[in-house]
Amino acid sequence: MACSTPSARAWRKAAALLLAWLALAGPASADAQRDPELRSIVAQAIDAAECFPDKFDSAVWFTMMEPKLRRIVRDPAERMQILKTAFCEAHRPGLQRLPPGLVLAVIDIESRFDRWAVSSAGAVGLMQVMPFWPEQLGMKRHQLTQIEANMRMGCAILRFYLQREKNDVRRALARYNGSVGRREYPDKVVGRWTRNWNGADDLGMSKVTSTR
Repeated sequence: MACSTPSARAWRKAAALLLAWLALAGPASADAQRDPELRSIVAQAIDAAECFPDKFDSAVWFTMMEPKLRRIVRDPAERMQILKTAFCEAHRPGLQRLPPGLVLAVIDIESRFDRWAVSSAGAVGLMQVMPFWPEQLGMKRHQLTQIEANMRMGCAILRFYLQREKNDVRRALARYNGSVGRREYPDKVVGRWTRNWNGADDLGMSKVTSTR
């Protein structure tokens, strides 16, 4: 059951006010933002999203991204787990920040958000992690189909390649996909990122940059 403390009630009220404000901001997304389901989902996510440095950030993130993901992932609990994990893994304390929208774009292109997806090369899950990775990361192979575990591994790999390529996103993506020297895959991911998933990538930036 959701927490009923004054603080929790205040944040649920703030989320409701934010949703009402965003519903007036533009006609393209107004219908989704007025959806009663979204209100309860955002409130629950705020209560549960302990990784967010700022509760307002969590309200904005879920409000902007949930309607987009709802078109693809029908299960509400699965949607929330994907969104929460994307933001939390992107903002891991002490590690290089990832744009959370880029994480979602990688998932979109790699598996279309199907955690059971398996490629012809044997890559598994949302971020299409190769089956040799779990052992190297201290995890179990069956965890490749689990949302949080798969995304944790995928984000660790993506972060590594971004550091290796000095934050050149396209070169890092080519390494992630095993297509170094070819532009098709990086261009697909970047295109999906800029068109669909980059609406809240600057959330939490001031908090992250101050993290040791």
